[in-house]
Amino acid sequence: MKILVADDDPQLVRALRITLAAHGYDVVAAADGAAAITLAAQSHPDIVLLDLGMPHLDGVQVIEALRGWTTAPIIVVSGRTGSADKVDALDAGADDYVTKPFQIDELLARLRALGRRAAASVDDPVVRFGDVELDLATKTVTRAGARVHLTPTEWRMLEFLARHPGALVTRQSLLKEIWASENVNDSGYLRLYMSQLRKKLEADPARPVHLLTETGMGYRLHL
Repeated sequence: MKILVADDDPQLVRALRITLAAHGYDVVAAADGAAAITLAAQSHPDIVLLDLGMPHLDGVQVIEALRGWTTAPIIVVSGRTGSADKVDALDAGADDYVTKPFQIDELLARLRALGRRAAASVDDPVVRFGDVELDLATKTVTRAGARVHLTPTEWRMLEFLARHPGALVTRQSLLKEIWASENVNDSGYLRLYMSQLRKKLEADPARPVHLLTETGMGYRLHL
């Protein structure tokens, strides 16, 4: 699997090259935003690791440019810790956000999760997590073989998360997807429907392991 690392810190890039290569990844690197776009077009990476604060186009501009032609997962790896920066990157099209300094084990776990998504066949409409099976083609959900009834809104929320497995989905993108409006901004609705989904699909709704909340940002479906 090929990974594009876009970061203007040569020491970090060198460390990631060594570590990722040791785990079987093929690494290409760019030191600025413009070079990242050019290299992505040339090398067609499976996953992109991207810093936000780069010269010659910042990270959000790079994400927007990449999303014009590729669906490859993008993980932002940045020292910016503000929730506004994270939400801007995710809304632009990033799939995940890791804050520097980070634990390499955490980054590798995120890469594996998004790598499974990138490698998954788009022809397979079935998504499985725990004892739950979600069929996107027939719009049915079963748990331990038994049919689970979801309301139309619960289904739309679960379906959107299932179409982005492992990725962090922002609250705003979910609100827009479910209610089809830029003007809906009350994330209390999302908390309510997520609570209902957990009661129906999690073994312990109070301690979910698949339908996860990313505080201040959104939700993630962990397969």
